[in-house]
Amino acid sequence: MSATRTRFIGWVAPVAFLTAAFLTAASPTGLVAQDTTAGKKVYGKWCAGCHGDQGDGKGYGAAYMLPRPRDFTGAVYKIRTTASGQLPMDADLMHAIDEGLYGTAMPAWKGRLSESERRDVLAYIKTFSAFFADTTQRPKALDFGSEPSSSGDALKIGKQFYDSIQCRKCHGDEGRGNGPSAWDLKDDAGFPIFAADLHENWRFRGGPTTLDIYRRLRTGVDGTPMPSFSDLIEKKFLTDEQLWHLAQYVHSLSPEKPPEVRDVIHAKQVAGALPLSPNDSAWSHVDSYYFPLVGQIVRKPRWFSPAVTDIWVQAVHDGKSVAMRLSWDDRTQSPDTVATDDTIPAASPLLWPDQVAVQFPTKIPEGMERPYFLMGSSSGPVYQWRWTSEPRRVFAGTARGIERFDTIPAPASGALAGQAVYDHGQWRVVFTRALATADSANELQFALGRPIPVGFFAWDGSNTEHDARAAVSTWYFLALDQPTPPSTFISPVIAMAVTLGLGMLVIARAQKRKGSA
Repeated sequence: MSATRTRFIGWVAPVAFLTAAFLTAASPTGLVAQDTTAGKKVYGKWCAGCHGDQGDGKGYGAAYMLPRPRDFTGAVYKIRTTASGQLPMDADLMHAIDEGLYGTAMPAWKGRLSESERRDVLAYIKTFSAFFADTTQRPKALDFGSEPSSSGDALKIGKQFYDSIQCRKCHGDEGRGNGPSAWDLKDDAGFPIFAADLHENWRFRGGPTTLDIYRRLRTGVDGTPMPSFSDLIEKKFLTDEQLWHLAQYVHSLSPEKPPEVRDVIHAKQVAGALPLSPNDSAWSHVDSYYFPLVGQIVRKPRWFSPAVTDIWVQAVHDGKSVAMRLSWDDRTQSPDTVATDDTIPAASPLLWPDQVAVQFPTKIPEGMERPYFLMGSSSGPVYQWRWTSEPRRVFAGTARGIERFDTIPAPASGALAGQAVYDHGQWRVVFTRALATADSANELQFALGRPIPVGFFAWDGSNTEHDARAAVSTWYFLALDQPTPPSTFISPVIAMAVTLGLGMLVIARAQKRKGSA
């Protein structure tokens, strides 16, 4: 389709001016008129910084974004209701403007610009490509039908087609974007691109519902390696219903609702042994807490495109020691030969390991004061647990900013221990440590029932992440919960029994007096 569009450019360009003029006229359907002159002003103020003055996706901020901003000159759009290779409907473009595209730098403009401003900028964006002026191209939204029942064997059928049409090659056996073909994926412009992590549908740019997923399967994602599967229906390789079941299977890989960010990790006290292995079945009975991570952009070198975007945390204690399990999706088990840096030849791999860090203050604060979240400072250090994939180990230390980390010698580190497992695109790491240690000057002394500030850092070595190139969180809290003493339950029962007894005594005496009278 791209080659066909190129042949049209020479003779349809003169029509662009007439089209732009027509768009400024009142709409015969009663819609708000589109004014490209007004749209140009809106575009220059709000859009050109990313998409460029010429609409070519080369704004001054583009180099710091992954994925890169849309190049409007080619009229290739990912999220559409039209067939692969066709132009999008105006409603498709308006939806992207209104709602934004999750997982990119494209925000939702519905609450920031008026409806007329959004319509005007839509019209102006279309002037960047002569394809919109070609009256022979008449895009039409596909008929997506209705979703069949997902009961019975629907998910099983969907899983079968997930394997048979080779979704696993990019998305992996379990859908975490770690398939064998995922490492060198690029978009049509040659920029690196990730296969979607199907366990996080709240990040899908086209929407998280089964219908949204089905639409992407039918339309494809133009400009990327994600194809359209409409042709498989036409060739009767699969039916429309079976493709719906595939969409239902993909939807089933994510939680029913997007995870909620909670400020406090509650670590319950357990009676038996702490779960030390990342795969211990006991973890399935422990509450899991979700925390988003963002690129470190405060200190140079700033990092705008972290590969690890969130982390799941669980914690328990036995009154003497604490165990914390961290889980996060990672498309590669680093170090590997995939990692390359923009500043060196692609043939020279940077073998950075995967890493994760858990951060605490060195002492539990009395109030809400906390050290600087970005690994503390020279005057306000932080205490950290760290894990690295190569060499595979855990260690504790004190950080005084990103540039300085002093490892605490193992014998004095309160016997910090850990285990890690990499399984189908996911790391699971368990840290364990005694609540109290001998080095109270440098190491946090955990206390029951006290809110303890905690934060997280992650590095994906295959994404050339190390040192300041990190994914970071803000401060949250860890609370080592205490078991409720029996008196909490017994005392109210005793009080109720005493009250009831006194009440019955009063009634009995009153009845006795009444009878003697």
